Amino acid sequence: MSTMKLIQTCQKHIWFIFIFIGFQTIVAQNQKIDFEEVKNEVNYGRFRYFEVKGHTGGHLYTGRSLGDLLDSGYGSLELRYGWQPSDPDHWSSQYGFASYGLGWYSGYMGDPKVFGNPNALFGFINFPLSHPDKRNVFQVSPAIGLTYNLIPYDEENNPTNDAIGAKIAVYLNLNLGAEYKLTRELDLLYGFDFTHFSNGRSFTPNFGLNMYGINVGMRYYNNADQKKINRDLYTQDLLQARFKKPKSRKNTKLNENVIDVYLAIGTVQNEEDRGTSNRYATFSGVVDYKHKFSNMHAITGGFDLFYDESLIIEYPEMKDRFMPAIHAGYDFMFGKFTFRLQGGAYLGDDKGKDKTFIRASLQYEISKWMFAQAGLKTKNGSRADWAEFGIGFKPFKW
Repeated sequence: MSTMKLIQTCQKHIWFIFIFIGFQTIVAQNQKIDFEEVKNEVNYGRFRYFEVKGHTGGHLYTGRSLGDLLDSGYGSLELRYGWQPSDPDHWSSQYGFASYGLGWYSGYMGDPKVFGNPNALFGFINFPLSHPDKRNVFQVSPAIGLTYNLIPYDEENNPTNDAIGAKIAVYLNLNLGAEYKLTRELDLLYGFDFTHFSNGRSFTPNFGLNMYGINVGMRYYNNADQKKINRDLYTQDLLQARFKKPKSRKNTKLNENVIDVYLAIGTVQNEEDRGTSNRYATFSGVVDYKHKFSNMHAITGGFDLFYDESLIIEYPEMKDRFMPAIHAGYDFMFGKFTFRLQGGAYLGDDKGKDKTFIRASLQYEISKWMFAQAGLKTKNGSRADWAEFGIGFKPFKW
């Protein structure tokens, strides 16, 4: 896909971003605000930003048949619209006043007849890493969403694509970068990032696409309440455009213990089932002990019981497809979300999956005693074993 085709693809979709931003403006309240009453109030208003970034880099490819097609690297364009909370009691105030929002991605990575023209919709969050008074502020920004418009493996029409087995895949991105303040409203953005497309063995083949590279862009800030002050393009009655971040509130120290019970299901394909409708169910049952040091950090440990129906050919007896295991891990908590990373080991026969596994997941707190969780379990190092989706409960807390 050429640069011109990338631009044309962006033109087809960019209307979505502008309609979204326009909708935000239309639904805003129309009452007037007296500038004289609020002009000296620090951080008055609702702070928003819009950013554009370009990406380029190379591939970390572990498959067998796409090497030449990926030699030229990749390029992409990304649009983001973000919200900056300003309430000192908001949960983000304990995380450097983190901001968050929605984004859209469009890229090329080689022959579009093999890969398609991948686009993605995602949510993101920016965690500042350096003091807010600095002109150059470092930040880490994870993002998760769905990649679409992919052309998957097909035995007859697309046999070389052993990276993606479905038209839709999970989109994961981790950016380590910085914002350099240029003007009242503009920042220069730059950084290094890693992007991953995968469907967690829900469809095969699934070597996945892993891209690493650099990015450069611009961010524009605005105060959504400025239209309530004065709509004159030449007015001098201006609210501050960007949120002036105070020092973060200290984390709330805790000494809390929780027992979690988590049940999840999934569906997978074996390599020999690629391109077919053959599917197998998976199950994860987990009993977890969690110790919270603060509202941000916790450690976990517990027991797992896995079931993998795709082992049926080698293990025809159902009882032989169960695998007990143990695990330990770390939880990073923010708002109602928790990022959970765990490493584990099988107790007994690993059924050819390797002795150890990793589980990375995102948890959302539905209530004080119930949560939803989606995650990815690995095998043979970093290869996907299955994606799991489930519900958890917290029956004990002390």
